[in-house]
Amino acid sequence: MSKLAKYRLIGFAAAIVLFLIDQAMKGYVTQTLAMERGDVVELLPFFDFRLTYNFGVSLGMFQAESMEMRWILVGVTSLIALVVTVWMLREKALGEIVGLSLILGGALGNIKDRYELGYVIDYADLHFGEFRPFLIFNIADAAITIGVLIILARAFFVRDKEATPEHKSAPGAAES
Repeated sequence: MSKLAKYRLIGFAAAIVLFLIDQAMKGYVTQTLAMERGDVVELLPFFDFRLTYNFGVSLGMFQAESMEMRWILVGVTSLIALVVTVWMLREKALGEIVGLSLILGGALGNIKDRYELGYVIDYADLHFGEFRPFLIFNIADAAITIGVLIILARAFFVRDKEATPEHKSAPGAAES
């Protein structure tokens, strides 16, 4: 198996594992803990499980207020997941593949919720007193955010070796 095939296998395996962990946590909160919308389980002074349903997308934007809007969101997010999959198949660097696998696994978890339930289950509430730096989120949301940050960081800070010109002679050496 080539190095590139291994990278892609790692990426798809990571996406599947992330999807399974996300779904297991959502099941734990809704079934094992039997939480209902609005319920709170205090875990740490700065972190609770607070069950909520997200009928929108990122930051609650584009609320699905009708059945048609729900299916449009399922379609759009599925299309994005397809684009990420194709991008991952074309990518050669492990760093980008890992970032894309986080985005893909998270997207699949949220797409499954929206498809089956009409909303995404969110439960993670990070807070410092009354200050909440984030809206209530889930593992899929966190993975998507981290994946996007990896892609952005690599785009801004990691130079592509293929894009830099190769110097055939040492600096100051005379050409023959």
